[in-house]
Amino acid sequence: MSQLIIKKFSSPDARRPFVARGHADILEFEGGTIGLAVFEPGWKWSKDVQPLAGTESCQAPHFCYYLSGRMVVVMDDGTRGELGPGDVAFIPPGHDAWVVGDEPCVMLDFEGMKTYAQAREPARPQAGGEQPTPAVH
Repeated sequence: MSQLIIKKFSSPDARRPFVARGHADILEFEGGTIGLAVFEPGWKWSKDVQPLAGTESCQAPHFCYYLSGRMVVVMDDGTRGELGPGDVAFIPPGHDAWVVGDEPCVMLDFEGMKTYAQAREPARPQAGGEQPTPAVH
């Protein structure tokens, strides 16, 4: 049976700090994950989140609403757009982004925050301290 659940970003289920310049506050629900991200001036995905994600570009899809500040998003194919307060966007996987100007960019994301800005777990050595031998193809 479903029940009413009320949460607040002032006491999130998790706070994920970026490498520098901001963080994402996460609320987990049975039906999905919502994130409130604060991107400080100077934030850029390829500097502040890429080291955590370990991918060439952001592979999280975002269905988001921009509350304040401005951000440029550039897709891997070169398509680009600038987003600001009141904009609602779907940003598919395969992009970089950065804050424009001196104001923090605050975004509410309804889709891509389940694993966004979570540090990758390092590979664990096998028993006996040996690393696996890579296959040759």
